[in-house]
Amino acid sequence: MHVAERPPPVFVRGQGSWLWDREGRRYLDFVQGWAVNSLGHSPALIAETLAAQAATLISPGPGYWNAPSARLATQLVARSSLDRVFFASSGAEANEGAIKLARKFGARHRNGAFEIISFDQGFHGRTLATMSASGKPGWEALFAPKVPGFPKAKLNDLASVEALIGEKTVAVMLEPIQGEAGVRPASDEFLRELRTLTRQRGLLLICDEVQTGMGRTGRLFAHEHAGIEPDVMTLGKGIGGGVPLAALLAREEVCCFEPGDQGGTYNGNPLMAAVGEAVLGAITAPGFLDEVIAKGERLAAALARLSARHGLGEVRGRGLLRALDLDGDFAFDLVRRARESGLLINAPRPNLLRLMPALTVTPDEIDELLSRLDALLAQGRGG
Repeated sequence: MHVAERPPPVFVRGQGSWLWDREGRRYLDFVQGWAVNSLGHSPALIAETLAAQAATLISPGPGYWNAPSARLATQLVARSSLDRVFFASSGAEANEGAIKLARKFGARHRNGAFEIISFDQGFHGRTLATMSASGKPGWEALFAPKVPGFPKAKLNDLASVEALIGEKTVAVMLEPIQGEAGVRPASDEFLRELRTLTRQRGLLLICDEVQTGMGRTGRLFAHEHAGIEPDVMTLGKGIGGGVPLAALLAREEVCCFEPGDQGGTYNGNPLMAAVGEAVLGAITAPGFLDEVIAKGERLAAALARLSARHGLGEVRGRGLLRALDLDGDFAFDLVRRARESGLLINAPRPNLLRLMPALTVTPDEIDELLSRLDALLAQGRGG
């Protein structure tokens, strides 16, 4: 079905930060499946894990235990402030599960409260409920009627959250960094104030870490920068390093699902869970996240120099999730010209670029990105 404006290249091979199309042309990839390929394209670790697990056990079904999912759940709990894990196949599915969990919690513990305060410009997925929770412009009338119960606050504006809290409120849901909005971070101070407010009012705090989790910002989870502990967290994209895997984590006190409330054919699939275990091990290896921080600072500093040289706007983000404001609506044309020159970058808005390289990107590859962008910008802002 025609669901995306895909460009002509057909990709047939990938390795690290590079892709090759069927014509043999090589591309430097700073999109990486929208932050999915945390260890780059086709890393040996994932290929070997898939081969070994496929030869052992692929899918006994979600109604039975399997060792890889049990190990991965145990490791995620050990490395977070949360107690239970539900595995899924996509970030949207994990977020849908978080919404369901919060609503059941409200039915059981808050006199039927069901509203979840979310944020303007936020993005939580493409199911009906997660689209309703999102604040993406232009989605208001799409697939109407939407699922009710998602009043929208303004990011980094605590008063706008307080104004929406009522008897029907059960939770607040947000991304630590709004990726689709142009890599707009919730400030550490705002996250701490929001955590205090939700605790004072008996509300759940749901952190959507589908894009920001699994080392993307230099910490395993982005909310750790603010020193807070959410009640519910969702993971996706980078947790599988390219395979379909996601997770919903929650504190024990919040876990009110009963048998039959939640499930899915592939949830906890050992083939995917084994990869998740391998990816988590790589990301948490000594020194790995320190390198992500250093490379993120290198990328940000280079983007700032590029912006100053070409009269562009601010650089935003954390770790290896960065945006460059172009101070003009020529991002889509720049993305096209970059692709034609062998560079893959992303423009979630007409006036900015979003960069999401593999966490294994090298300093030389960062320098090459900036050299290519510099040349493209020197050619002009259009055409």
